[in-house]
Amino acid sequence: MTEHTDTAERPAARAFTDTARSPADRRRRGQAVAGAGAGVVVVLALVALLIGVRLSGADTPTVPGAAPAPSAAATTPPAEAEPSTPAAVRTPAALSKKPVVKGGTGTLSALKVSYLVKGAGPKVRAGQTVTANYVLVSYRSGKVLDSSWERGQPFSYEAGAGNVIQGWDQGLIGVPVGSRVRLDVPAALAYGPQQGDLRFVVDVLAAA
Repeated sequence: MTEHTDTAERPAARAFTDTARSPADRRRRGQAVAGAGAGVVVVLALVALLIGVRLSGADTPTVPGAAPAPSAAATTPPAEAEPSTPAAVRTPAALSKKPVVKGGTGTLSALKVSYLVKGAGPKVRAGQTVTANYVLVSYRSGKVLDSSWERGQPFSYEAGAGNVIQGWDQGLIGVPVGSRVRLDVPAALAYGPQQGDLRFVVDVLAAA
């Protein structure tokens, strides 16, 4: 009897226990499975995010110390500079008009320098670049032979360097800038007997 009773009670007890615990176990198991699934989803999302960041970084690598790309304004070439021109010669008012030059009389035996207008500027020194206007005539006839005024451009030369006739190299040294001088030059200090004696009226505009 006893053995029969124990055997009969055990299945009933197991059935009661299974029936009582089954809903709770199912809930716990469901919650565990749901939690595990959510964790897997989060991990997968993080992995996908990291892969995406690495791929995007691979497309546009950065170089340490690289300068930023220049802006459109920086790459636009500057406007071409206008060519510079020499500074205009400042002509004193007294030298603004072309002089009227006439021939001389007699025979020239030496260089003669006469001031028609005496300037107030520094005196011409050897080695300086002198800028001047001039009118050249034959000393005997007064015929105009040459003139910088006709060309519309002053003449420049290096004083004392032997690049002009001796009458200029000797006669204009020491003449103040702003002066108008008359140079009566004998043929020996000019172009020789073929040209004869000459008369220049020279305006010293600058010396530097």
